[in-house]
Amino acid sequence: MSRTVLVAGASSGVGLATAQQLRDAGHTVHAAARREIPLDGVTGHRLDITDRAAVDALAAELGALDVLVIAAGANIKERRLHQLTGETWDFMLGANLTGPFNLVRAFLPALREARGDLVVISSVSGRWTDRSGPAYSAAKAGAIALTHGSGFEVDGEVRCTAILPGVIDTPILDHRPEPPPPEMRAQMLKAEDIAATVLFAISLPPRAYIPELTILPTALQAIGKTQ
Repeated sequence: MSRTVLVAGASSGVGLATAQQLRDAGHTVHAAARREIPLDGVTGHRLDITDRAAVDALAAELGALDVLVIAAGANIKERRLHQLTGETWDFMLGANLTGPFNLVRAFLPALREARGDLVVISSVSGRWTDRSGPAYSAAKAGAIALTHGSGFEVDGEVRCTAILPGVIDTPILDHRPEPPPPEMRAQMLKAEDIAATVLFAISLPPRAYIPELTILPTALQAIGKTQ
């Protein structure tokens, strides 16, 4: 059954792969990002998810919506606690937590009307401490709590799923203090792995849903440990 989907953060990485797989599965896909979206067969929207007024305007423009996938996010090179400033802390929470809140707040009425799906791409860093930095971990933990809190309040009218990937070979790795070598990147999850997980979650029959799903690269990570 074709559904109307919005993928936020769809200009690259997980968001782009998700928009592509949902398009290929026959859904009507709207893709939103700050940058141009290099994908045919979807309707693109320029959007900064930290701009609450712009998010509200897009919700009013689209109207009905069956599925919202939030794949937007960011990290920075100077991510250690002693390197963070007030400005970089605010940036990290804006990109990874406040932006998702803006989207959930704006689109939840349409999702409830459709008895639809909300999928938030968080991170394993939101559950277990790693080298992603405390601002990123705190924001991603907040995104998990936002997802579960939303599900708690909608009384089964919307299936709310948090996906917690381990390390993924996407352009965000270029913002690490020391980008990983090619041989390590080859063992990481790929964006299409997470996209397939999203498609699986929203394709379950209405009687079932996944509140939280952790997916890790087999050769590199176990829970709480990175090689």
